Amino acid sequence: MWSWALAGVLFLSTVQAIDFRHHRYEDLVRALLSVQNECPYVTRVYSIGRSVEGRHLYVLEFSDHPGIHEPMEPEFKYVGNMHGNEVLGRELLIQFSQFLCEEYRAGNQRITQLIQDTRIHILPSMNPDGYEVAAQQGPEFNGYLTGRGNSREVDLNRNFPDLNSLMYYHEKTDGQNHHLPLPDNWEEQVEPETLAVIKWMQNYNFVLSANLHGGAVVANYPFDKSRDPRMRGKTTYSATPDDKIFKKLAKTYSYAHSWMHKGWNCGDYFDEGITNGASWYSLSKGMQDFNYLHTNCFEITLELSCDKFPPATDLQKEWLGNREALVSYLEQVHHGIKGMVYDENNNPIANAVISVAGIHHDITSGADGDYFRLLLPGTYTVTASTEGYLPSTSTVTVGPAEAIQLHFYLKPAPKDVNLNKNLLNKKETHSGKTPLRNPGPR
Repeated sequence: MWSWALAGVLFLSTVQAIDFRHHRYEDLVRALLSVQNECPYVTRVYSIGRSVEGRHLYVLEFSDHPGIHEPMEPEFKYVGNMHGNEVLGRELLIQFSQFLCEEYRAGNQRITQLIQDTRIHILPSMNPDGYEVAAQQGPEFNGYLTGRGNSREVDLNRNFPDLNSLMYYHEKTDGQNHHLPLPDNWEEQVEPETLAVIKWMQNYNFVLSANLHGGAVVANYPFDKSRDPRMRGKTTYSATPDDKIFKKLAKTYSYAHSWMHKGWNCGDYFDEGITNGASWYSLSKGMQDFNYLHTNCFEITLELSCDKFPPATDLQKEWLGNREALVSYLEQVHHGIKGMVYDENNNPIANAVISVAGIHHDITSGADGDYFRLLLPGTYTVTASTEGYLPSTSTVTVGPAEAIQLHFYLKPAPKDVNLNKNLLNKKETHSGKTPLRNPGPR
């Protein structure tokens, strides 16, 4: 298992092993396949779908068993280039892929253990069509919005179903607090790139994620959308039930980054290099909030450069500034608690609800019965429940190191006991209609 003593291990690869240039679509594909060829036993390249213009959304996976979910091993993802003209994240994730492969081949214990204990998914470009538009102009002449959207000029970070409005209504009515249902005909209301990413989220039980953007330097955490629609033009802090852990996740990246934590960047000041999304400006239909409200995944948004399309000569400096942060943030997936949910015959139970007393946001077990709950150090009362079984509650103390294992064994409910149906199975629909706002960096 992961040992935090490894955090001081030096990286063994040199910058000469990293490709510091801008990658057009064909170059990106070649770069990912090259990593797969260099590290064939721990990588896999797969496509989650196509863009409007037919380009594949390729993902590079790192795992000691590529293509297989191993029970009790968390799934992690990095997503770059959601806005086509915000290109540093795209290049950093290509570089990060090359780095992981080189470090693994060099025998770096820290990286080897991460690959053995984590299933890592890297999507360098969610918006390959927009990137090609931006790249045609290049870094010298790229406009603030040129290539931001997909080929239909749709901003993909304003294109996810609006689940915040439903969540804020549920907060007032003590309604469902996780895995909120999607509106009717939602697949017809989103772009192909958005559809592919949502299906990806639904098919993999991601635990932690980051979405890489540009135009500022700050780690942004949920919620992005303000709870008060009357506060147009004003900023209001919009906390999730997991506000403390999200702050910790944002600070992990900020302080491991060479200069983000200093606060002053791009003419703006963010204390400790982090911000609540709505406290910065309210954003509706974003991917970050959608992760938290529709899946088990906790995601933050990383704004990584003042210049949305930095020149190639800046890429090495940016890589060195972000390298440790990318590794340290990934390691956070191994915090909190994790375990299996079994029935009386030791069969795994999927979709069991895991509730933590005092935190009004539940998660669920995956298809193999395993669950992962990110938590800060402390003592917690945790309950596993599902329809047809008696709930099981345990108290657990979480430390600062690797996740504590906590398994649950559920007994069938007596037939004369009238258990409330699990909220997870409660069917609801909503319109999901929210007006678009003027775009900021996110």
